[in-house]
Amino acid sequence: MRKELSHVIEGEIIPRLMMAHRSEGRTQGTTTQGAPSGGAHTEAVPIGAPVVEEFSRMVIEHDAAAALAYVETLRAQGTALESVFVHLLAPTAKRLGELWEEDQADFTEVTVGLCRLQHVLRELGGAFEGELALQQSGGKRILMSPIPGEQHTFGLMMISEFFRREGWDVTCDPSLSTRDLNHLVRQEWFDVVALSVSCQTLLDKVTSTIRGVRRVSRNASVGIIVGGRVFTENPQLVSVVGADETAPDGASAVRRAEAMLARRAGCFPQGLGPM
Repeated sequence: MRKELSHVIEGEIIPRLMMAHRSEGRTQGTTTQGAPSGGAHTEAVPIGAPVVEEFSRMVIEHDAAAALAYVETLRAQGTALESVFVHLLAPTAKRLGELWEEDQADFTEVTVGLCRLQHVLRELGGAFEGELALQQSGGKRILMSPIPGEQHTFGLMMISEFFRREGWDVTCDPSLSTRDLNHLVRQEWFDVVALSVSCQTLLDKVTSTIRGVRRVSRNASVGIIVGGRVFTENPQLVSVVGADETAPDGASAVRRAEAMLARRAGCFPQGLGPM
């Protein structure tokens, strides 16, 4: 029961909240305050295990406004938003799951904590995308999805923010079936497809999913990036499943996707390419 409830939280509640928040932000406009400016320069606080533990308890015990204020304090002290995403939000989501598994927090507390974490992510999203001057995507399109059956989606959703910040046109859907995934790549042009998996038992499904994507993709030279705990711990599995690249975090995922596009820039005969 504990395992099933945990899967519901991460596989259903989190993705729906994030997609609803992103839709609302696009419709109404997300107003996010930047880090406070002025005053004496202070040194950034390193985000390590003690900070993650403190923040995990905060999102359980206090409201979303307190959690956001905590993050803004870190930013005011010089912590970059990228560091907040990679070293605070992602580890906090993981830590909440651990607290649940260790019986240090009950189902309601973890669910509420995750909801507050989503609120923080929503509020920071606009500022994160705005840190760099966004350029036109120029046709750079990426489809991001967990392997069908994979329940862990928070990391993938957060990495999608890195691609948006760099001007990519991102389609990120945590609920795609294999059929839906194949239909999308058959109907629409994507330069890259990013797939995530955390469970070793799904490796065979990763291989078959990648084969299916390559077989039906409108882009015959589509690049495939895989990520998740399985590939972070065993990067050599990239070639085993038939992918092109893996990346441990959002920043490196963007760099490697850009590098793939650069390497394949001369693949198409003149006059052919995305339509």
